[in-house]
Amino acid sequence: MLEGRDLLPILAPVMVGIVIVGIWQLTCTVLALPDYLFPAPTHVWQALMADWRTLLHALVGTLEVTLLAFALAVVCGTLIALLFVQSRLIEISLFPYAIMLQVTPIVAIAPLIIIMIDDTFVSLVLCAAVVAVFPIISNTTTGLRTVDPGLLAYFRMNKASRWQQLVRLRIPSALPFFFAGLRIASGLSLIGAVVAEFVAGTGGRSAGLAYEILQASFQLDVPRMFAALLLITLTGIALASAMAGLTRVALRWHGAAAGDER
Repeated sequence: MLEGRDLLPILAPVMVGIVIVGIWQLTCTVLALPDYLFPAPTHVWQALMADWRTLLHALVGTLEVTLLAFALAVVCGTLIALLFVQSRLIEISLFPYAIMLQVTPIVAIAPLIIIMIDDTFVSLVLCAAVVAVFPIISNTTTGLRTVDPGLLAYFRMNKASRWQQLVRLRIPSALPFFFAGLRIASGLSLIGAVVAEFVAGTGGRSAGLAYEILQASFQLDVPRMFAALLLITLTGIALASAMAGLTRVALRWHGAAAGDER
């Protein structure tokens, strides 16, 4: 059964959110702010309820791009980190190019990717993956390098192969870093997906939430814009919460497994 301190991480943000929404609603009511300038929460909710089918369909489209980009970033980022840890020369030679992926604005390279790739959906996934891959590379590489020198010396003294050192020492040591990278990359995947959708401007059946925001802005339907933004925000919170839960479960299992080995 959940205790008070277990519920605190949930109740505290919820209470703060209720206060913020209440102040928002009160401000819009007292100042009589028009919807085209700054809509009240009640009007945003009404817009969400009025167009929930369209917005939900758009959310599914954005979520598909986000999850596929996240999976691609995890696979590619992990493989690159494993390559880096094999040789310091490889890491020194290639890591600056990984940094280039991080510092180059996605809005600058997204049009090139979209032009070069005929399939819009694939191009959106690649754009989002480019945004999300660097935290996986950086954190996993750091984790693979951050091992106990005494344990590493013990492995070498027992003539453990590079593969044994990697599987039994480096990868277990890198798990906290890896999962920290996952938490960052999950949010960046969503950001990358939305930005790529803005650049692509795709509509029709493949429309995402970014397209719905663009359409609402053209029509000056600001409450609908806020409704789409609300769905993006809630999706980001859900992804972060899922990664946090996965991290706790995985690290708890890893700790139990390490204890059994001892």
